[in-house]
Formats: sequence, C-alpha cells, structure tokens
Amino acid sequence: MTGRLRARGTVPAPAWSGFRVRGVALVGLVCLGLAGVGPAQAEHPAECQAGGYQTEVDFPLPAVARAIAAKRLTILVLGAGSSSLPGPNGIKNAYPACLQRALAAKLPGVAVTVTTDVKSRRTAFEMVKTLPASLEATKPALVIWQTATVDAMQAIDLDQFSHALDKGINTARSAGADVVFINPQYSPRTESMIALGTYVENLRWVAMQQEVPVFDRFNLMKNWADLGIFDLYSPTKKLDMAERVHDCIGRLLAALVIEAAKAAAEPPRDTQAEGSR
Repeated sequence: MTGRLRARGTVPAPAWSGFRVRGVALVGLVCLGLAGVGPAQAEHPAECQAGGYQTEVDFPLPAVARAIAAKRLTILVLGAGSSSLPGPNGIKNAYPACLQRALAAKLPGVAVTVTTDVKSRRTAFEMVKTLPASLEATKPALVIWQTATVDAMQAIDLDQFSHALDKGINTARSAGADVVFINPQYSPRTESMIALGTYVENLRWVAMQQEVPVFDRFNLMKNWADLGIFDLYSPTKKLDMAERVHDCIGRLLAALVIEAAKAAAEPPRDTQAEGSR
C-alpha cells in the first residue's frame, strides 16, 4: 500500500511518527550519500511536525537513488496554481523552491535542481499533454505531480481522471523518471462545495496500483486546520502564513523523497536472508 493515504472520513490520521520505511542496508546508504541523514522530524519547525499525521513510505524511488549516487538530482514539479505563490517573492517562497533548499541541505555534495511546469486551471489530462516536452527539456530523475483539484472542480469523469494519471506515470517512467503524487490542498471554505475527497481517494488507488508514493497534503493540511496551527478558513489569508505552509510542505516533501531513496537501497529479501545465515 502507498503511504497510508486516506481521504477524509475513511481512516483517521494516526499520530505523527515521521516517514517510516522498512530496514535499509547501511552499505547502500553510504554509497548513496544518505547514511548521515537523520530523522525527518529533527530538522522541521514545530508547526510542521504538529498535526499528528504520519506518512509511511512503502514504495522506493530507484531513479532518485541513482541520481543521488551520481551527485546530481534533477526534479520536475508538474502542477497547477497551488504549487505557486503570488507576489515578487512568490517563486522563491513556494514549495518547489523550499523543496530544493531542503534537499540541498540534506544532501551535501549533491547538485539539486528543481524545475517547474506550473500553470493554473489544468486538469490531469491537460498536464499529461505537456509532460513529454518538459521531460525532454529537463531530463529529471523525479516528477512530483500535484493534481486532482481542477479535476474535482470540473467534475471530470473518474475513469478519465484515472486514465490520465496512469498515462502520466507511464510517460514519466518511460523517460527514466520516478513519480511522486501530491494530492489537493485542503480548504475548509470549499470543503462542502467540491468533492475533493472522491478524487483524493481515486488518486490513492491509482498510486497504490502503480506503486507511486503520495505526499498526502490534503489530510496534513486538514489536521493543521483542525488543530489551529494554520488558519485556513480566513477569507483573507495572509501571505506570510501561506509562505509558512509552503515551507513546511517543502521540508516534509524533501523528507519523503530521501526516505524513498533510502528504500531503493534496500537489498532483495533473499540477499538479506543469506547474509543472516
């Protein structure tokens, strides 16, 4: 299963315990340059850790692991409007830039580049149409795909939505890139007007079938709102709060990427068994 990702109302969010991954061989981590990377929680501001949500990484990112070993990690963020921020400093304060800074700090000696293909009001199908050109231009090891919000707003047929996700995953993998999904952001003001939960759950099932990790932004932000960590209800949200939310997302997303790269270093189970004899 992928990351224990549940739409609202299915399974309550468990207590925070960081990004869990099965045991990883130390030799593999040394080769990847990841042996010194500590627990995800230790480097995050308290407000990022709060919220009581756990993401479990069950699917590895082998292309990312190879890129880290080669000391050059390129990531493409494919998204819509919620992957950006307004204002003159919007680009440097949005989560893609925060992700790049967090990964660079956690991976000394690795050249980390995060590029974006971000445009408002695009469905998953519309993003897939531009993906081949973006892949050719950037040649990423990882595509981080933020999607589902516009599909929910336009009530796109769920089968069509799933087909677009499958096609996007296959396109990225054919170009040698891993994929991580980011599901929609949570907004208490629109919760009763847009059936986001249905699309969040649909995305989760596609991810599980395709073995794609999912960064569960929806439930993470819902917990932040429920606990009053961030005021997501105010009709006039302050830009500084939005920047703090994006900073947390970038930091936590970086932790997911690193943990999934560690998982790719895990030797086959039969090798582990032989080594213990």
